[in-house]
Amino acid sequence: MSVPQLASFKVPEVANEPMKSYAPGAPERKALEQALADLQKELPVEVPCVVNGKPVRTGKLAKQTLPGDHAKHLCTYHEADQATVAAAIDGALAAKAQWESLPWNDRAAIFLKAADLVSGKYRYKLLAATMLGQGKNAWQAEIDAAAEMADFFRFGVKYVEELYSQQPPKNSSGSWNRVEYRALEGFVLAVSPFNFTAIGGNLSGAPALVGNVVVWKPSPMATYANYITHQILTEAGVPPGVIQFVPGPAEEVVGQCIDNPSFAGLHFTGSTFVFKKLWKDIAQNLDKYKGYPRIVGETGGKNFHLVHSSAEIKNTVVQTIRGAFEYQGQKCSALSRLYVPTSLWENGFKDTLLAETAKIKVGPVTDFQNYLGPVIGRPAFDKITSYIQKAKDAGGEILIGGSADDSTGFFVQPTIIQTKDPKSVTMTEEIFGPVLTVYVYPDAEYEATAALIDSTSPYGLTGAIFATDRSALLLATNKLRNAAGNMYYNEKCTGAVVGQQPFGGGRASGTNDKAGSVSIFYRFVSARSIKENFVGLEEYLYPSNFV
Repeated sequence: MSVPQLASFKVPEVANEPMKSYAPGAPERKALEQALADLQKELPVEVPCVVNGKPVRTGKLAKQTLPGDHAKHLCTYHEADQATVAAAIDGALAAKAQWESLPWNDRAAIFLKAADLVSGKYRYKLLAATMLGQGKNAWQAEIDAAAEMADFFRFGVKYVEELYSQQPPKNSSGSWNRVEYRALEGFVLAVSPFNFTAIGGNLSGAPALVGNVVVWKPSPMATYANYITHQILTEAGVPPGVIQFVPGPAEEVVGQCIDNPSFAGLHFTGSTFVFKKLWKDIAQNLDKYKGYPRIVGETGGKNFHLVHSSAEIKNTVVQTIRGAFEYQGQKCSALSRLYVPTSLWENGFKDTLLAETAKIKVGPVTDFQNYLGPVIGRPAFDKITSYIQKAKDAGGEILIGGSADDSTGFFVQPTIIQTKDPKSVTMTEEIFGPVLTVYVYPDAEYEATAALIDSTSPYGLTGAIFATDRSALLLATNKLRNAAGNMYYNEKCTGAVVGQQPFGGGRASGTNDKAGSVSIFYRFVSARSIKENFVGLEEYLYPSNFV
């Protein structure tokens, strides 16, 4: 039943969620430590599928292992089977009409409430689940599961208000033109990654905010934090069936969804290989669909720092360490390749970089002194260590790190490799771990090095230029125009903030639809123009037809 909208509402002003410090003795640190202790007592937690607002226990069980203590697991979750996925799709489609016709202010209120639940009631529970299950330290969990998640929901409401306000500027005499932004015809499939709890909330939440219904398949390595996110959305008022939660084997769940005639869109973050395969599979199914599905994806990167001889050494080094090693290098935007001029490298840069890296502590996230935690699991551990070996075999010099320990958890020491081959394996292939490769170039070849960066990688996600010489910044910016969707000056290539730096890249890195901005919402609506005539015509002939 449609409800009358009796006023035009303006949503509250929004701001980025303030970050808590978790310094020793701070009340938030005590609260987080208590949440971690409480969660560890409950292990393992049971997680069902959630279809039409009800838990579904299929009996087909899988485990989300603790990456820092792989003998234990955070949760046992029920994998969606074929019947569960079918019920999720049917239930979502049944919920669509009522959700899409809900007055905009009511959808907005639900997501504003969800943001307050994230930043308040559920903050420490979300952080604890993200820390233990995904291997993040307290600060990384805070900027993700608390701040960015709340920002996605709050700024999303503001951006949709902006979207809906985009109306035709002209009207002919006796008529009124307007545009409505319909939800897509069918359902949206959200496939979220392990590395950001907030991305799960955004991949499912952004399409829903503009009236779509969503089938959400979370990453196996982030199941519990994403389940809490789904609980938050439900408590905030998202009706049963609007966002269906179906963890399970990717190939089966995703394959069943994109094989359905009502599939209308994909919202994806993950590997480039998987995204390309899904695009091809969707293309093969085009004749089944009512329309052309929207495909929105953000994938990998081979992100860079280009350092000019005019750069300030200490800031560049510190930004480099954060860019490369925060969250064990498991960010799509993480720094992987570093280009430094000989003059800086030999006059303090190398020594400072190695000295600062040597101070980094690696270990369990429950010890707040540890800067690096574990990598996400066995496949990641094996891949990262194999790339370190490949670099050695190719003649790369391990300047620091290079060791790893999987006896208890999946821990890899921060590793810096120096190469003389700018197109060596660790300069060209994505690793997704705490491995940084350095290429030292002659000072006079700055422009050529910018061109080298542009041609080395198929990706185009993030990059940074370090220089105090403005002409050097301008030159590299122009040379690297298509090499990164997010470019930074004298700042690390990670850390895009909702409402400040819309995030996404092109080339092999994705469709560059810019999460954290109004742009992403255009992809999940289908506009309809409406012209209303108030006067009418009395004659079909044109004036020029008369004698």
